[in-house]
Amino acid sequence: MAVSLPSAPEGEDRMTSFTPVQTAAMRRALRAAASPDAPPGPNPRVGCVILSADGDVLAEGHHRGAGTAHAEVDALASLAAAGGSAQGATAVVTLEPCNHEGRTGPCVQALLAAGVAEVIYAQDDPTEQAGGGAATLEAAGVRVRRGLCSQDAARLNRPWLLAVTRGRPMVTWKLATTLDGRIAAADGTSRWITPTAARRDAHHLRRQCDAIMVGTGTALADDPALTVRDETGEPAPAHLQPLRVVVGSRRLPPASRVFADDRYLLLPDHDPCTVLTVLAEREIRHVLLEGGPTLATAFLRAGVVDEIVAYTAPALLGAGPAAIADFGATTITDALRLRHPRVEVLGAGDGLAVRLSGDLGADDAHPDAPPVPRPRHSQRPDHRDRIHPPIRCHTEESH
Repeated sequence: MAVSLPSAPEGEDRMTSFTPVQTAAMRRALRAAASPDAPPGPNPRVGCVILSADGDVLAEGHHRGAGTAHAEVDALASLAAAGGSAQGATAVVTLEPCNHEGRTGPCVQALLAAGVAEVIYAQDDPTEQAGGGAATLEAAGVRVRRGLCSQDAARLNRPWLLAVTRGRPMVTWKLATTLDGRIAAADGTSRWITPTAARRDAHHLRRQCDAIMVGTGTALADDPALTVRDETGEPAPAHLQPLRVVVGSRRLPPASRVFADDRYLLLPDHDPCTVLTVLAEREIRHVLLEGGPTLATAFLRAGVVDEIVAYTAPALLGAGPAAIADFGATTITDALRLRHPRVEVLGAGDGLAVRLSGDLGADDAHPDAPPVPRPRHSQRPDHRDRIHPPIRCHTEESH
């Protein structure tokens, strides 16, 4: 499933400097960047569309993950394979073309060699190693413009942007509850609180993440598989399966489903900052937190939950464990409130559920957020495979 692209906010893409053809090309590039054949990983999602001088689409391309061709190179290769030429063309790209010699070579040199006359991109690259591509292109006489569909591009690459600016993975807390906030009945049963439509959507969400995290309490109580399944209920291919992370010191039975293969990680340290530091070192960009109230509350208290996705079933239990424990809010003004809340109805009739999602914390991925200084060190040959700055954890007041 491709990553969904929200429609542009009111007023976006109405800048007179960009034509409707260029805007349509950028939206096409964003759709290409969100292609399902680009699995989650350390690199940003990037798409590119090549336009002729007359505004016709000559080719498109996208990045398919670490070690594969970047979007610009992919689009140029597609054009060359079809016998076309990019001489005098416009490259419409979702991220500033990279400017360094990594695994696949600098994209700016590929664009210059192809004779591209103009580059339009959505977002600056905030990393030192690859940033500066725009300046290199301009110095070579290429017209460069930025900012088209920037908010959509920021949303698409939020996990990567958070990683390079905060030095830790993005954390999405997913929960499924009744109307009164219960995650299980008083007798401990919890399957299934939400209907099929909600569970199917949750698997789409899992597919967008690098890791799924639970505590040992959830692992012992539910024996979850923590896998991604397709529309038919079959497991997705191995390369699309996230890392299974279990936090806590309690011992799990050897037959636990989290041990089904070697893509699992046991972390006895409960501290959220320590957990995220370990995951950052493993180049995990996006963590789906599916644990119970103890783990969720710890991450909320640490101020490291960036997004919440809540599935609510039209049912009441009146008793049973709640989705969250005390995280320090004593008055209404202490409440954590979602930014940019989004509501969607899933299913119908007895199979209906409501999906409410939104953001917590600083809006680092927003194009109007304060600029983050470019990092001053490097360890790996490909900047888009690294997390640069040290991790930052906060208290809940940071939200």
